Amino acid sequence: MLRNKNTIRTLALVASIACATLCCAPAAWAGKTRNVILVIADGVRWQEVFTGADPTLVNEELKKKYWDDDPTVRRRKLFPFLWETAATRGQIYGNQTMGSVAQVTNTMWFSYPGYNEMATGAADPRIDSNEYGPNPNVTVFEWLNTRPGFAGKVEVFATWATFADIFNGARSRIPIRSGATLVDANDKSSRGALLSELYRTTTRLEGADPYDSFVHVVVRDHLRTHRPRVLFIGYGDTDTFQHMGRYDAFLETAHSFDGYLADLWQQLQSNPAYKDQTTLIVSTDHGRGSGPVEWRDHGVDQKGSNGIWIAVIGPDTPPLGERRDLAPVTQSQIAATIAALVGEDFRASHPTAAPPLHEVLGAR
Repeated sequence: MLRNKNTIRTLALVASIACATLCCAPAAWAGKTRNVILVIADGVRWQEVFTGADPTLVNEELKKKYWDDDPTVRRRKLFPFLWETAATRGQIYGNQTMGSVAQVTNTMWFSYPGYNEMATGAADPRIDSNEYGPNPNVTVFEWLNTRPGFAGKVEVFATWATFADIFNGARSRIPIRSGATLVDANDKSSRGALLSELYRTTTRLEGADPYDSFVHVVVRDHLRTHRPRVLFIGYGDTDTFQHMGRYDAFLETAHSFDGYLADLWQQLQSNPAYKDQTTLIVSTDHGRGSGPVEWRDHGVDQKGSNGIWIAVIGPDTPPLGERRDLAPVTQSQIAATIAALVGEDFRASHPTAAPPLHEVLGAR
């Protein structure tokens, strides 16, 4: 019954967004953005993003580092880059206490359905498991890889091995480095050998999936020698530690994730191929429950797991900051937004995809 109610609410939301944007949906345009990077922190709740450490979950030791009675101060302690750079120079959606709702349209409220939705622009009820297998849907990443100027310049880096299925590497031919394939075993340099040794000898929390720190180092090294135009980066430690009930480790990994964003942005702005030509989209695949135990998990049994957040910073995005009192936005709008930012119209060939986030695209 709950899933049926969620489906009805989801259909109503999708219909309202479609009606609101149909009359003004623009064609592809040419802005300043040449490159787009989508970065995901798996399972990070909007509550921590907008109000910082949860007062019902944080312990005395963590309060020394992350606590302040003012939620706008403690959110900056936890996510300094998001609030001091992304939210001041760009836009951030999802603070439900301020009338800004960002949510998924899929009715599953967990990872694979969420990643499929953000990458294809539409929910697929067939995808009802993280073990679903190769994605039958074409993602905006796969589609862009067929467009002039993008072939061979679309790449994926992530911790979770399942991204090989989500982006259907066998069909899409997109280079996907995730799980056991993240570290390049063919790199015989001293640095490559060290990374391989560290990966091989580090005890992992889940299967072949490396820690987020490995992803960050690999991506940073890769950007020094390669110039992808469209890039997906998926970090997973935040979700893992929440499932383990380790709120302390979650806060530390969330803070580290923010540091990775800051370092990535600094690297992009110091590289002439990316400086003032790159838009960064930051989000999550799903929300979680709220409560002394419920925060650990997500899915239809955990109320609120459909709530997410989206931040965008780049040369075409007006600095409107924290968005308030506006119509809901959805995870499904990310795919068309990625394409529109680089001058492509994903919906022309995939009409079921949701429209882009028009206000992050600037003047058109």
